[in-house]
Amino acid sequence: MLNDKKILLGVTGGIAAYKAVDLASKLTSAGAIVKTILTKNACEIISPLTFKSITHQKVITKMFDVEADIEHISLADWADLIVIAPATANIIGKTASGIADDLLSTTIMATTAKVFFVPAMNIHMYENPIVQDNINKLSELGYLFMEPEHGKLACGYEGKGRFPKTPEIISYIDTYLNYSRDLIEKKILITAGASREKLDPMRFLTNFSSGKMGLALAKAAHIRGAKVKLIHAAMQDDIPEYLDSEEAISAQEMYDSVHKIKDEYNCVIMSAAVADYTFKDYSQQKLKKQDDLSFSMVRTKDILKSLGQTKKSNQYLVGFAAESENIIENAKSKFFKKNLDMIIANNLQVAGKKFSEITIITKNSQSKISGSKFDLAHNILDNIFK
Repeated sequence: MLNDKKILLGVTGGIAAYKAVDLASKLTSAGAIVKTILTKNACEIISPLTFKSITHQKVITKMFDVEADIEHISLADWADLIVIAPATANIIGKTASGIADDLLSTTIMATTAKVFFVPAMNIHMYENPIVQDNINKLSELGYLFMEPEHGKLACGYEGKGRFPKTPEIISYIDTYLNYSRDLIEKKILITAGASREKLDPMRFLTNFSSGKMGLALAKAAHIRGAKVKLIHAAMQDDIPEYLDSEEAISAQEMYDSVHKIKDEYNCVIMSAAVADYTFKDYSQQKLKKQDDLSFSMVRTKDILKSLGQTKKSNQYLVGFAAESENIIENAKSKFFKKNLDMIIANNLQVAGKKFSEITIITKNSQSKISGSKFDLAHNILDNIFK
């Protein structure tokens, strides 16, 4: 949902400034209109022409540009969102202190739009109590932040301070442009991924679930302020480190992990594709080839049904129904049998694709929606917490 959104990208003089080029490119490709402010130090690292070439929009580097209006006012009024990426300790400190001594800091002071900081710096600098106090102060004032990632830093240190991956930054930007942090008081448990039932040390039974829908739900809820726990089986995509996640590969592991903490959450969303059957006998050694081979299988525990039987009066339970035929009828049957508050029905023919179509079913309503997994995740959350 970035089409025609007006984003002002502020690039400061951190070594990660070159990574902002990819961010600007991806935002532009997604349909956003991106204008850029480069600080004096940022210009020492990356050329303004680079940003102009990929965004096809104005790039400003100084306060008084003879070709333009009073920039800090016109840009401050123009932007739907101001993104500072990378955000150095310097720009965070200046903003926290109300200092406006260059084009970027002055624009931040003059805007009424949301301002989103993406810090990237040396680990000791990021952990400095002064920097953390500045971040906390700005957060309390309504400024938005994304934590940096752990990893190898340009300065040679290992730790928290890396510029986050571009797709994760865009998830934050997409959310902040279209939603508020309206889920701060919510605690949400989400499951995702395809379970694996082991036959021997080499082989297992699984399914085609990608885990993308559950991951999108976890990201969307987290960015909107909820306390999120993601319990996942096998996933196709990497899980960002800002999510509190736990691996539970088999149906039994998933059952144990969910039931251990379920009562701590006021909403449980079961999007994982959990096996209905597991092998009766597990071979400790790899099975050798045989002309004929057969297996005995037993039912796994029905996690969703057990949650419906034991849910608290103030707990909201959501299930998923991936069907190949009689989609709505089968989903409604599952809804009542398992004592759910909502069920999401989807056609297996479009499962795993970039854009999907789902039907949200509750006791008194039914609505069909389509879009990207991330758009659908926000829509599901809106329907749960409306």
